[in-house]
Amino acid sequence: MVIERWEKRMDEDRRREIGLFRYALIRDAADASLSKAERGRLVRALAEREHMGPDGWLVRVARGTLDEWIRFYRRGGFEALVPQPRVVEPRTPAGVLELAFSLKRERPERTAAQVREIMLAAGGPAPGLRTLQTHLARQGLNVRADGRSPGKVYGRFEASARNELWTGDGLRGPTLVGAAARRAVLLAFIDDHSRLLVGWRWGTGEDVFRLEAALRAGLMARGVPEAILVDRGSAFVSSQLLRACAVLGVKLIHASPRAATTKGKLERFFRTVRDQFLVEIDDGVELAELNRLFSAWLEVVYHRRAHSETGQTPLARFDAGGAPPLPTPALLREAFLWSVQRTVTKTATVSLHSNQYEIDAALVGRKVELIFDPFDLTRIEVTYQHRPFGLAVPLLIGRHTHPQAERELPPPSAPTGIDYLKLLAEQRDTELGGQRIDYSSLTNGADSDSDIRDGDGEDRDINQQQEEDGQ
Repeated sequence: MVIERWEKRMDEDRRREIGLFRYALIRDAADASLSKAERGRLVRALAEREHMGPDGWLVRVARGTLDEWIRFYRRGGFEALVPQPRVVEPRTPAGVLELAFSLKRERPERTAAQVREIMLAAGGPAPGLRTLQTHLARQGLNVRADGRSPGKVYGRFEASARNELWTGDGLRGPTLVGAAARRAVLLAFIDDHSRLLVGWRWGTGEDVFRLEAALRAGLMARGVPEAILVDRGSAFVSSQLLRACAVLGVKLIHASPRAATTKGKLERFFRTVRDQFLVEIDDGVELAELNRLFSAWLEVVYHRRAHSETGQTPLARFDAGGAPPLPTPALLREAFLWSVQRTVTKTATVSLHSNQYEIDAALVGRKVELIFDPFDLTRIEVTYQHRPFGLAVPLLIGRHTHPQAERELPPPSAPTGIDYLKLLAEQRDTELGGQRIDYSSLTNGADSDSDIRDGDGEDRDINQQQEEDGQ
């Protein structure tokens, strides 16, 4: 490598400069024609003075050292005064280093810290981080393959308590298996104070359904925040999200365009996801498996590792205040209902997504609000000027769910030998008592119509929950 040759040349030049310094000092005293007394006087005089060293600093050289240099010169000439390169046996076994190099070459996006984590997770020895970085640099393997520069440093604002502020955004991930070859999208909310990922969901799009699934999971497990900060993407400015926040009493804040500093903590988390999780994921992964592996990495690694800013693990920092108050199922159901406005026809009917409903005749010609679950268009609540007017009577039902609420059917399932994320997933399954989360059913419903993940990784069926609420 060019860097290695440059370092080697610099090392040789440095040693030769030292040799020249030694030679300049002892050249006269090493003359063979001098008597022992004359040589002694010269050497003593040299030892008593300061000399300009090879680094430009004034140094003193002991007489014993000068005598030794004279002996070296007499035996081997100038080359004997040039220091020899140090030969140090590496402390790290060659096999360990080779494995580290292979892991880095296998996925060049892996950082030295990530390579070390994989080696530890595999149960084998691993060198220290500094040592590993040094060896990767000597091999020319310390250059990022993705060309990304280090993230910018933003302000140090921090919420004073948990659930004071959540920040939400989306991150694009790998291409999913299947003919459509859609890219997975992670919709996530992070608690600003603790850095805990309170709600998340990998899905196939950044729409209001996946957004609500991620947010609802966080609300069920971590409580209701005082405010939520999001950007101005279509899902984040939807009337459905605004209604949900209004029902829950949450202040919805939209960041200014291109104001990345306002979401710095979530952007930093997404960088961690890229460096430590997505780097281990290949395209063609199943959505259910992606959710399972991410859940394992999140609970085993991220939530349990001390954060560089807070000095605490996100989980410990969030739980320091005890169990948070959780919203009731009835409140959650009300928050995630949708609403639209329709004008009642002369025949006391309204239409909604090609369905026809009969309304109280007293509302003819009035603009009413229809409140409904997008996954069940057979039950429509009617309000006028914020007063309830009962349920709309279905006359013609051609569609039972909202047009956007399409089911995501799971696609067919489709060389160091170390599968880092699989190791984490197995560890997480062990912690859960050997009971694996059924992410396939979660994908069928929660991403689109029925299943919602709670904070512990368990799933609930929305329709069943609605029946319980009704009871």
